[in-house]
Amino acid sequence: MACLGVFVAYLPVTTVAVSLPAIQSALGATTAQLAWVQDAFVLPMAAFILTAGVVGDVHGRKKVFQAGLLSSAAGGVVALTAQSVQVLWIGQALAGLGAATLLPTTLALISHAVPDPRERGKFIGLWATSLMAALAVGPLVAGVILDHFAWRWIYLLAIPVSLLAALFAARLLTDSRAPYGRRLDWPGQITATVAVTALVYGVIEGGADSFTAPKVLTALAVAVVGGAGFVFAERRSDSPMLDLALFRSPAFTATTLVAMITFLGLIGFFFLLSLYFGMVQQLDTLQAGWRMLVITACAILVGGPVGRLMHRVSARVLITGGLLVVSASLFSLVGVGADTSFLGLAWRLAPLGLGLGAVMTPMTATAVASVPHHLAGMAAAGNNAFRQLGGALGPAVLGALLTTRALDSFPGHLADAGLSGAARERIVTAADQGGLSAVAGLDLGADTGRAMGALADAFLDGLRLCLTVAGSLTLLAAVVALVLLRRGAGAGHTQIAASSRAAGTAASAGVVVAVSGSDGGEGRGSAD
Repeated sequence: MACLGVFVAYLPVTTVAVSLPAIQSALGATTAQLAWVQDAFVLPMAAFILTAGVVGDVHGRKKVFQAGLLSSAAGGVVALTAQSVQVLWIGQALAGLGAATLLPTTLALISHAVPDPRERGKFIGLWATSLMAALAVGPLVAGVILDHFAWRWIYLLAIPVSLLAALFAARLLTDSRAPYGRRLDWPGQITATVAVTALVYGVIEGGADSFTAPKVLTALAVAVVGGAGFVFAERRSDSPMLDLALFRSPAFTATTLVAMITFLGLIGFFFLLSLYFGMVQQLDTLQAGWRMLVITACAILVGGPVGRLMHRVSARVLITGGLLVVSASLFSLVGVGADTSFLGLAWRLAPLGLGLGAVMTPMTATAVASVPHHLAGMAAAGNNAFRQLGGALGPAVLGALLTTRALDSFPGHLADAGLSGAARERIVTAADQGGLSAVAGLDLGADTGRAMGALADAFLDGLRLCLTVAGSLTLLAAVVALVLLRRGAGAGHTQIAASSRAAGTAASAGVVVAVSGSDGGEGRGSAD
């Protein structure tokens, strides 16, 4: 059931990503509005995943698991019937809220059912494989549907799958909760939601407009204040949503940073790759889906062997090595052009999938091994929250970089293509006001071919900048893993345990340190 739950949670990620060009065309969305289609899903995951873990600990994980599945189904229904991009955002947000409850709950269910950390690693490998399988199936499902039906039918599959999973969960799952007294941390939840929402909003609107615009500066200021408020609230709370003492563990800090940086690049890259296939290579959704399948298929292929290697090879080696491969793949993609063939893309995309497959299972296992099976909501949910924050910022940050760089170079490419001054001004004005995609809707007559060629060149300028940034970020994540995931990283366990306020939090923190001392959290430490 945990594997089915995470499959439902991640199915919308690539299903929607490869459908963005069709959604944009049907709803007339700007590039910024299109980024919000992705972030409307990921943002609730980042904002509410910590609370979902606590609610599961307090009220029962089975109930929260079922509620997540029902929310995912409701989101699919709203998106399926959406007639505007704003209603689509609501459907995405409901699905994202469902995913926020499913991620920590599925991991907690595994931790409860399999208390032995060595045996648990196998099930976490299956969990991570299910996640990657959802990312793999999504583009193919979307491609088949869009070849025969309207874009909105991409949401149909999630509805019966979620409802059936909820029905089976009612019969098959036994409930569990934390034995220690925990309660909801409302100050922490409110300040975290404000900080995350304001940050993502500021980045998206800054890329679409200007980072000096009053609304953007206000949003970023609110994000800073909200973040400071969250730290203040958690330090004073007797039952914190996220005990900040956990960050004294190098292993927990490393996996959290690696998760956030990796998903910033991964989700942002899927967003850009779908636009590249649609706007530059003019591929349909199914053709794009087959190309994206190269990444996820390779990740799934590697996931099983990596799960078996975890007890013989340290998490430090697996995570660092995988991130270096991902970084090399992203840098190699800088050389792609408008006419790059499938094989020319495949040899660049395959290492990306292999690297991700090497990272996902040990990264997740390290986080889950940091949590006792009787209090699985805190460290795992915290790691997932920062992972989803990275996922929310990915389309926002890379989309802003892409738009800014492409719009800067677009006039020059139009001039190089030989368009007249009046035509250039009309096209540039349309791109400035409605985004790069607005150019495709102009009636340019004989200039259409040259304008679209200039648009592709400008897009590639932005894409190369984004790939360079994404490659640098994953390289930074590799350095973080190499430095922090080291033997003997748990020297600060006394301070962590001493600074934990609640009995359950102290137990959680102690386990985090026990794992971090086991060669960076390979999953060899006991969770009992």
